[in-house]
Amino acid sequence: MKAQRTLDDHFRDHCGVFGVFGHPEAANLAYLGLYALQHRGQESAGIVSSDGTELQLHRAMGEVEEIFQQPGVLAKLPGSLAIGHTRYSTAGDKALLNAQPIVIDCNKGKVALGHNGNLTNAAEWRRKLEHKGSIFQTNSDTEVIVHLLARSPARNLSGALGDALNQVEGAYSLLVLTTDELYAVRDPRGFRPLVLGKLPTPGGSVAWLVASETCAFDLLNAQYVREIAPGEMLRISKCGIESIHFAPEKQHQQCIFEHVYFSRPDSIIFGRSVNQSREMLGRLLAREHPVDADIVVPVPDSGVPAAVGYALESKIPFRMGLIRNHYIGRTFIEPSQAIRNFGVKLKLNPVRSLIEGRRVVLVDDSIVRGTTSRKIVRMVRDVGAREVHVRISCPPTISPCYYGVDTPTREELIASSNSPEEIGKFIGADSLGYLSLPSLKQAVADTEGRFCTSCYTGVYPTDLVQLEVREPASNGELAAPSGTMGVHRHTNKDIDKEPVPAKRPVVAHRES
Repeated sequence: MKAQRTLDDHFRDHCGVFGVFGHPEAANLAYLGLYALQHRGQESAGIVSSDGTELQLHRAMGEVEEIFQQPGVLAKLPGSLAIGHTRYSTAGDKALLNAQPIVIDCNKGKVALGHNGNLTNAAEWRRKLEHKGSIFQTNSDTEVIVHLLARSPARNLSGALGDALNQVEGAYSLLVLTTDELYAVRDPRGFRPLVLGKLPTPGGSVAWLVASETCAFDLLNAQYVREIAPGEMLRISKCGIESIHFAPEKQHQQCIFEHVYFSRPDSIIFGRSVNQSREMLGRLLAREHPVDADIVVPVPDSGVPAAVGYALESKIPFRMGLIRNHYIGRTFIEPSQAIRNFGVKLKLNPVRSLIEGRRVVLVDDSIVRGTTSRKIVRMVRDVGAREVHVRISCPPTISPCYYGVDTPTREELIASSNSPEEIGKFIGADSLGYLSLPSLKQAVADTEGRFCTSCYTGVYPTDLVQLEVREPASNGELAAPSGTMGVHRHTNKDIDKEPVPAKRPVVAHRES
């Protein structure tokens, strides 16, 4: 028998970060913050704390609770500063050596980094840096930032960070901890979220918090202050908060899938309620794909808000016809592949009394490979549904993500080579309806093109220079490798040059 990850056909979440400055129980707060962000990564987690002199690290494979509820672990992380990271690998393998935060002692001092995102030119930078003598300890793209940071001629850490980050491309919401300062940085396009909060301390002062999502603040009764802006670096020290805009402005490319699936519905992401967005997705889905039916059933948990919106708009009753088992561990033992639907049935169970004899609208947030959707439809039919109409609260996913999401190759994405009619037939639905891209943008109030929709369009906002060329195309241009069909790529001509200080805008101000 073999231990396997719980079967799930959704995109895998990327990472979550949480930072604390100025609280006597910084590590405990970081633990609770990561607990609230567990949905963003279940593979490994770590916390680094500072007592003003030394950085203390604990990281391990597993979920947040099982790592930090071990006796004495948090007690070994003293100090009033801390950063934490919970991870599902998107670049690098799934070993402890790639767990974060990464801690280094270099010419810029003792530094810890936690990164949510993915660098699209990391492989090329790694090759160049290794050629020049750099020694990498991990397979993670985050370590490229570490080496560029150490090589920067800038005399202070904020300058070195700006130099390093202006030479990488892609997505990063980054926390950097020194013995006495906390930095929070967001890439110029703002792919991944990062927010600032504050919390009164027992001594009457204010502790500053940084997190991937606002739901982490809610758990601590902390106050949400604002988003960290794309291209902004916050330097938090005993002198207060300094805001540095370290990079030229670029067109914002906020990940729209944060609102479709990744973020918790109780979070405020990119300045908007996730739950509000998802209910609107459902309402617009009902307008675009109405159907005569008896009940609307969500695929829990991520399909629930959209199903609520669909039911409200269509006036079809909402029913929790699928019950999710919330007590599945990280892995399970599958005794026989011959047991049909074992994995899905372990996670979901239909309520026969609600479904039997009825026409069902099944609402989910996405279809990736189609295998799980097929099993769910079969499961609903097996308990007596007369009809099963599947509604998906986003457009067909046709392309992989390169900005911090673990996605299958293009060939594995069922919508990349099949029409909605063909997919509907494959999953066994009576009908299948996807939300249109204009309606998706309407649901998140995107009137200025601020969101990245690459996974639905195949059009990417950055040069995917990390991709290796497999064979020349017939027209003399470089052919995209397997899994990247339709990707337009450019050569980064500056990649072979020595790292040099980037031209950074000198724009900084202090906040009260």
